[in-house]
Amino acid sequence: MVLVALLVAGALRMPIEVALTGELRAAGLLPAPLAISTRDKIGQTSSAVALGGLRTLVATFLDLRAFTFFTECRWDDVADTFDTMVDLAPHTAYYWETGAWHQAFNAASYYLNDSGLPPLRRTAAWRASVLRGREFLERGIRNNPGAPKLNAYLGFLLTDRNKFRAFRDDDATFSAAADAYRIAADSGAVLPYVRRFQLYALARVPSRNAEALALARTLYQSPSNRTPTMQCVCFALEVHANPSPIDPKTFAVSIFGSAENAYGSLSNYWLRARERLPVHGVASALKALEAQLGIPEHRSIFLKQPVQDTEDE
Repeated sequence: MVLVALLVAGALRMPIEVALTGELRAAGLLPAPLAISTRDKIGQTSSAVALGGLRTLVATFLDLRAFTFFTECRWDDVADTFDTMVDLAPHTAYYWETGAWHQAFNAASYYLNDSGLPPLRRTAAWRASVLRGREFLERGIRNNPGAPKLNAYLGFLLTDRNKFRAFRDDDATFSAAADAYRIAADSGAVLPYVRRFQLYALARVPSRNAEALALARTLYQSPSNRTPTMQCVCFALEVHANPSPIDPKTFAVSIFGSAENAYGSLSNYWLRARERLPVHGVASALKALEAQLGIPEHRSIFLKQPVQDTEDE
């Protein structure tokens, strides 16, 4: 009879406990059960520790293992280890950010420069690694919606000039970067420069130039935002929006304060052509400024080469 009573009591409690467990997991107060594949990867001892509620401790030890794989350039092992780490600690932004960095930057650079692969395979491995890093980071964002650091890092990755050719669709890439930066900036948990980076990404998408100009005018009201890059982007967007009424040279001087400052800032900006920032009116302004400042033809900014990529074939 006692056994029957216990079985009945257990049967009655089970639906209540299942519902409570579901509510606790939905609220983030109770972690999801470890997948069998994760338990297999971390081993019996670590599984016991993780099941005891110390998943972050196991993830920390795996982070040390991943560092060893990194020093040995064992990139697949690095990726697999970080996959396991985020299974254990899906809300730790550091693991998502570092795992993406290893793939999109460290592994990608290795494949392109040091792997000894034939050129075509080297480029293919580089691109696959960059895309793998992006996918990992975006998975982290899906697991942590609105996470400011992860979104800011995604924006940084998508606007890195050394990664452009991996993503191929410029407009889609820069739009995604602008949206990621916006989410990060809207959180209020990141530094103010992130909002400027949102502008720079927007300004690279022709179909969103009006949106970029509106943001530029808002940001420009604060003197702390008037960095040389910000001023150059504002110049290009304003000239593009009002090509006829604006004389590029006069407008440049009004923004930068003098012909010398205008020439210096716009020259540096012009040499950053590979970053694909807008350059409307920049060439016209530079030519007029060179004439005004008496810069000899052999020293013209147009004879200098743009800044080169660090990851180039």
